Amino acid sequence: MADSYFPRWRAQPDAVEGRIVGTDERLAWPQMFAMGIQHVVAMFGSTVLAPLLMGFDPNLCIFMSGIGTLLFFVLVGGRVPSYLGSSFAFIGLVIAVTGYGGHGPNINIPLALGGIIACGVVYAIIGLIVSAVGTRWIETLMPPVVTGAIVCVIGLNLAPIAVRGVSGSNFDSWMALVTVLCVGAVAVFGRGMLQRLLILVGLLMAYVIYAIVTNGLGMGKPIDFSIVANAAWFGMPHFTAPVFDMRAMTLLAPIAVILVAENLGHIKAVSAMTGQNLDRYIGRAFLGDGLATVVSGFAGGTGVTTYAENIGVMAVTKIYSTLVFVIAALIALVLGFSPKFGAVIQTIPGPVLGGVSIVVFGLIAVTGARIWVVNKVDFSDNRNLIVAAVTLVLGAGDFSLKLGGFGLGGIGTATFGAIILYALLRRKPAQGPVA
Repeated sequence: MADSYFPRWRAQPDAVEGRIVGTDERLAWPQMFAMGIQHVVAMFGSTVLAPLLMGFDPNLCIFMSGIGTLLFFVLVGGRVPSYLGSSFAFIGLVIAVTGYGGHGPNINIPLALGGIIACGVVYAIIGLIVSAVGTRWIETLMPPVVTGAIVCVIGLNLAPIAVRGVSGSNFDSWMALVTVLCVGAVAVFGRGMLQRLLILVGLLMAYVIYAIVTNGLGMGKPIDFSIVANAAWFGMPHFTAPVFDMRAMTLLAPIAVILVAENLGHIKAVSAMTGQNLDRYIGRAFLGDGLATVVSGFAGGTGVTTYAENIGVMAVTKIYSTLVFVIAALIALVLGFSPKFGAVIQTIPGPVLGGVSIVVFGLIAVTGARIWVVNKVDFSDNRNLIVAAVTLVLGAGDFSLKLGGFGLGGIGTATFGAIILYALLRRKPAQGPVA
């Protein structure tokens, strides 16, 4: 395995429950294809939801997720199993930069794209530095108390956006709550893969209920299915050129720090699951994710990140073959060439999308708290307590800060605030008694 850039994937017998399939192994091709479809379904809900919340073309973003995953695969030499999908870390700042109202296409997307590209460049540079000097400095700057607070802040900062999106009418608010109940029911009462796809399945249930209530019973705004009927089965994705605005670039570039924290946590999780030390590939993983974000930005897509949903699928199936992600990426590319598929996505009602957003943003916030629990962060230590407390309020309150022409929104301020505050509050080791 070490004498070639890519692994030489060893064919294994049919999948046996409980047996691990390693990163350099593969199953029979029909089983590999089925696993690829499963990974596409796992990433689908979030990779579609994120662009919809920002006003991007979800069809294009699905396409670019495939491109990004293949680019990542090549950069890490097929050694790190991971799927790259639309990142939620961009949502708040993209909305702030573009002034997006929450429904339909975002006419100011080019402004956001320049910022997304700037973020990808910063991320790629961090990857090059890590490749040269290692990851110890990142782990020192961003221990679990910092990364947990940053992730938690993303969800809290987005909460007002989700609530505003479903407050247009009493009907919209009730349908959003129905959607929340649908997702919650799948999460609690579902089993196996159904439970893993709680967002997608819950959204589909709420979609059907909405269609019955509006199109069938005449309550609320009905779903317009004509756009699906009029869309072609096959066609080129709609690419958009970026505009490089300094304000947008300075606002979005710091998101690279959040993506680093996400990717680092994901790789550590995969290392623990596979029993392989993947630390030597972290720099290349950062570089691959950064370049994938740059490419996506130039095409008109969102920034991308490694996906926890797909890591969850690996944890359940114990199949870590990196070839599965090549298959998943190719399937995503095919879906990207179908305007009819994109039209179906566009029929998702605003209240249903808003209800899902409430759940997703809440889950992001809780994921940050989970980082604290898993890593046993000691909140009896006043430094940890102050860092977490200040970070959460800065992010939830959307505290903005300007230094000349450079500006930071709530997430950016909270991110850098957490890192700087933790460093400033570092205590010197206690001196022993003088002899």
